[in-house]
Amino acid sequence: MILAIDVGNSHVVLGSIEDGKILNVIRIKTDLKDTWAEYAIKIDQLFEIFDFDKSGLEGAIIASVVPPVTAAITEAVKKITGKDCLVVGPGIKTGLNLKIDDPATVGADLVVGGVAAIASYGLPSIVLDLGTATTITVIDRNRSFIGGAIIPGVDLSFSALSAGTSLLPAISISAPEKVISTNTVDCMRSGAVFGTAAMIDGMIDRIEEELGEPCTVVATGGLAGRITPCCRHAVALDDELLLKGLWILWEKNRA
Repeated sequence: MILAIDVGNSHVVLGSIEDGKILNVIRIKTDLKDTWAEYAIKIDQLFEIFDFDKSGLEGAIIASVVPPVTAAITEAVKKITGKDCLVVGPGIKTGLNLKIDDPATVGADLVVGGVAAIASYGLPSIVLDLGTATTITVIDRNRSFIGGAIIPGVDLSFSALSAGTSLLPAISISAPEKVISTNTVDCMRSGAVFGTAAMIDGMIDRIEEELGEPCTVVATGGLAGRITPCCRHAVALDDELLLKGLWILWEKNRA
């Protein structure tokens, strides 16, 4: 059994995985101010709550887009379990050919999502991650990471809209009954959900046009389940995509 850790800008997701099967998934808030000791206390308490058997742990792997938290959590895991964390980054075997301008700048989460998409969804593939940012990653049929797009996340965009205007309130991200809404809150929700879904549909169309062939499309991230059902393209929803990718990378690099 291994501990797989995905550190995002908003949340840290921890999953225990045995023989490719995800057993437990725990989410905590990402906090730049927490020390390794504070993360260790949180994680250790969660292990107790979820009856996590640390004695059966073979190792740990972490993918992170928040470098200060990477260091804190790797130290916390070492103190709790006695195991070092394999960190997804330069030098790790991925099976992906990074065909972009500067491969060293690719986020670990994008690499992990691409690896999982290859294994589970076929190629070419478009990977959507709807979190603090909305990221779009394209993997071609030769298993090459050829690029993508980054868009401000839905929550982030509408929080900024509310903060920057006098009359627009904070809203929950959920679909209203119809696109043409008749009150301020529903108009904002229409833009957030249907507008984002339409953007995703349009980006899929443009990507497939550039590639010259259709793609499989998979979505993950905290907001994916609220947005992608409103897309007109077929989009597979996979909340555990990154944990699956971390397991694959662990298997490739365990030696």
